[in-house]
Amino acid sequence: MTLSLAQSYDNGMSTDYGKYLVSKPIYEAGPGYKGRQSPTMTYMSGQQVPEANYYIELGWIWDMPEPNPHIHEHVHDYDEIVLHWGGDWKRPQVLGGEITFYVGGQPITFNTTTGVYIPAGVRHGPMIWNRFEFPHIEMAMMLGTGDPFKGWGKSGISEPKQGLPVKQDDIDYEQYVIRSPLREAGAEFVRGRTAPTMTYMSGVQIPGVKYYIEMGWTFDMPLSKNPDAAMPEMVHNNFEEIVLHIGGDPENPEDLGADMEFYVGGQCLAFDTGSALFVPRGLHHGPIFCKEYRKPHIVIAIMCGAGTMQEGWSDSFITRPGDEVKK
Repeated sequence: MTLSLAQSYDNGMSTDYGKYLVSKPIYEAGPGYKGRQSPTMTYMSGQQVPEANYYIELGWIWDMPEPNPHIHEHVHDYDEIVLHWGGDWKRPQVLGGEITFYVGGQPITFNTTTGVYIPAGVRHGPMIWNRFEFPHIEMAMMLGTGDPFKGWGKSGISEPKQGLPVKQDDIDYEQYVIRSPLREAGAEFVRGRTAPTMTYMSGVQIPGVKYYIEMGWTFDMPLSKNPDAAMPEMVHNNFEEIVLHIGGDPENPEDLGADMEFYVGGQCLAFDTGSALFVPRGLHHGPIFCKEYRKPHIVIAIMCGAGTMQEGWSDSFITRPGDEVKK
């Protein structure tokens, strides 16, 4: 049996795969602060996609935040990934500020785009901005729950503490910090986007981590010498994936800056705002096309359960745009 890319994989499109696409964020986390988006934008949660056991919220920092710090020492029952990335596509590894983030009582200072893995039970915070230069984004991803109240409700994140944390063990928490990316995914040169992309979380960089996060800017209409270089159709039978498209304009943060078409289960999902797509195991997805480009934006792929690119994508059922798919 063969199916074209325009056909569904569930016998006549009885499923609307739009239920997995979040194209309008919820504003619920971290209200009342100056110099940054407050509340932040929730792009993935159990409320938005019931099958998703993850919570992703992000927001622009467009000035020195007040109060500083406003993220205080706290602890979760779940693993967390915190990612800060710079808002200048021309210098994607430059953060646009300097931050000191206490992890396990150890100060971690960075001024580059940086990913931090925080195991469950590890104290972290406060987060202190030492310097602001230009807008950048902070993203927090809670692993294992899509409910922000389970993740942060009793964590103590909004409760100011006396003094700075004191390190109480001999663990070097630098091992959980990624300040410089691997450049391994999407090596095919494509004009108009970061190629290869930047890997800011993996089991190679932090041994034992079972999440793979790669990101890249689109800064012009993507164009490749190879017509097959666009993201093809694929399926991951063993892992869930989350694909984020985030606009690069801090003055209009919900605007993606492009018109996109993302095929999911053979169904075309069109969007022009920031979005997050949850991809369950076994669901065909791709290809993805940029139909019109207006402003720089960023694309992030998160493979959940796989620590390396090879583990996550090597067994994917892949075709190229325009091919027929055998099922």
